[in-house]
Amino acid sequence: MATPQTPAPTAEPAASCAAAGEEFDIFAAVCPSRDVFAELADKWSLLLVLSLHSCGEQRFSELQRSVGGVSRKMLTQSLRALERDGLVLRTVHPETPPRVVYGLLPLGRTLAERIAPLGDWVESYAGAVVAARERFDAAHCAGGTPGP
Repeated sequence: MATPQTPAPTAEPAASCAAAGEEFDIFAAVCPSRDVFAELADKWSLLLVLSLHSCGEQRFSELQRSVGGVSRKMLTQSLRALERDGLVLRTVHPETPPRVVYGLLPLGRTLAERIAPLGDWVESYAGAVVAARERFDAAHCAGGTPGP
């Protein structure tokens, strides 16, 4: 995550890093890496990557069961986006009926290895976060109306 060394000649705080031939910078408003980051940080993508990492290849219905609460529509959209990004491989086995499985590609495995510790952290500290939220809400939202 490099920040450009020289200021951009335009009013924009940062020029398009890819167009300028610089390193990708997720903090630059117009850098393609920002789109990649935002897409991966959606509600379902990281959970699907973690599920495929921990359980291996899965069929659509298995993934839907392993990631509770995801609708068929969102699962389909998220899997397509992950496939488009080169993270997930959709394999159709020529059987009757056809069997479709999803698995991580090498790029997806590198992502899973990096986000697995985040998942572990969340599971370890979710209680502390929930307690902090409750304290904050009690102090700032007396009577149900948020304060300034």
